This record gives sequence, structure tokens and C-alpha cells, in this order.
Amino acid sequence: MLGRVTNQTTAMASQRHLQASAARLAQLQDQASSLKAIQKPSDDPLGTGQSLLVRAQQSANAQYSRNADDGVGWLQTTDSALSSTVNVLNRIRDLTVQGANDGAMSPTAKEAIATELVGLKSDLMASANTTFQGRSIFAGNSDAGVAFQAGTPPTFTGTAGSSVQRRIADGTTVQVDTDGSAVFGTGADSVFGLVDSIVSDLRSGVNIGPQLAGIDSRLTAVRGAWSDVGVRQSQLERAQDTLKNSSISLENQRSGIEDLDQAKAFLDLQTQQVSYQAALAVTAKVIQPTLMDFLR
Repeated sequence: MLGRVTNQTTAMASQRHLQASAARLAQLQDQASSLKAIQKPSDDPLGTGQSLLVRAQQSANAQYSRNADDGVGWLQTTDSALSSTVNVLNRIRDLTVQGANDGAMSPTAKEAIATELVGLKSDLMASANTTFQGRSIFAGNSDAGVAFQAGTPPTFTGTAGSSVQRRIADGTTVQVDTDGSAVFGTGADSVFGLVDSIVSDLRSGVNIGPQLAGIDSRLTAVRGAWSDVGVRQSQLERAQDTLKNSSISLENQRSGIEDLDQAKAFLDLQTQQVSYQAALAVTAKVIQPTLMDFLR
């Protein structure tokens, strides 16, 4: 059975359609002003879930980038300290070769060499106690503040087996500190003890030629550590490049999910505005005045 279509029924249907059109127009205006495709989760539940996942990946990627930057800072500082150490050891070796010429060196000349060696030992201590952002680069995770405390010989404060790691990806970490005990030695066998021994021999008239073997051994250890630092620094720099590329890719993914296509948004808005104005005009013509309107 067909129902009766009254003016009131027509008016209510027209009102419902106009409200739906106005709501759609308001939604498009909001999107056009914010340029966001998702105003609230109900706009696109699947897109919302994907957006949260991408944003979590962006957050992790940013932290890995900060870790890599920090690690490069550690290793650049270590590289500079080891470069200075090698230069000082080379100077110590030159002075030792010179001081080993007993027949050509006067006691005064040997004392001058001993004095310079004492100064070079201070330079070695400064390199061994180099810090990065307040942390000793040669003392592992020790909080002693310096890797070697002054003494005769200086005392190593680091903890055996400890290290400072930086995570640069899921399941990938890189050691950013360097074992000071392996580079400078410990106790009487340290580079500091070696210099003390050379100075003592010079002042007591003992030939220091045999000390060259100890200097060469320490130079080999420092150069080995220096090479290892270069390898790790290279790894971190590659990680920086990879993380930058990942950052761009993730941002493109996020933008593709959340951001609006401006051209399409403005076109949709213009189309909806035209449709809404047309609906208003047509509705005004379709809904005719009722008897009550004439009686008023």
C-alpha cells in the first residue's frame, strides 16, 4: 500500500538531505583549512592505525639518529685524542733516540731532554683524560671523571669489560668508547711508567736505547686502537646516511596517509558548495506554501 506524501513529509525529507549536504560541506571546509585528511579516527580507522604505526617508526628513527650523532661525537673526540697521543709518542721516540747517543750528549743536554719528556708525559695524561660531554672517552662506564688519576704511575679508573654502547637500529649497537688500559697501559707497564723510566735512566746515566722497544710497542697499540676507532666511526656515519633516508621515506608515508591532496580538496569543496547552493534553490521551489501559510 502506497503511503500518502504530504507537504510535511516532503519538507522533512528535504530538510534531511540539506542537513546531510551542509554537514558534508562543513567537513570539506575543515579539511581544506587544516589540509588534514583525518580529522578524527572515525574519518578513516584504517588510515588512523597506519598513521600511528608510521609515527612510532618515525620516533624510533629519530632516537636512533640522535644516538648515531652522539656516537660520532664520541669517536671524533677519540680520534683527535689518539692523533695527539701518536704525535707525542713520536716526539718521545725522537728524544729517546737522541738521548741514547751517550758519547755525544752532555749531562746538561740529557737533563734538557728529561725535562721535555716530563712535559710530554703531562701531554699524554691530558690526552688520556679527554672527555666528551663530561664523560671520559677512555674509562668505559666509570663515573670517576678521569680515566687516569695522577700518581706514580697514574691509576686507571676504568672497569674491565665495561663499555659505552649506542643503539643505531633494532638489534644493532656500536661501542663508542675506547679501552684506556689497552691504549695507554696500566701501572708500571703504562706509557706513563715508560716515560718515568726513560727520565730516570737519563738522569742516572743509564743508556736509554733499550727503551725504544717499549715506545714502539706502545705506538703499535695506539695505532691499532686508532684504526678501530676509524672503523666504528665509518659504521656510524653510514648509519647516519641510512637513518636520514629512512626519515624522508617515513615522512612521505605519513604525509600520504594524513595530509590532503590540496587540488582535490579544493575541487571537492567547490563542487560541494555548488551542489549545496543548487539544493537550497531547488528545495525552495519544490516546497510550496501550505494552507496554513495562506491563513496566517
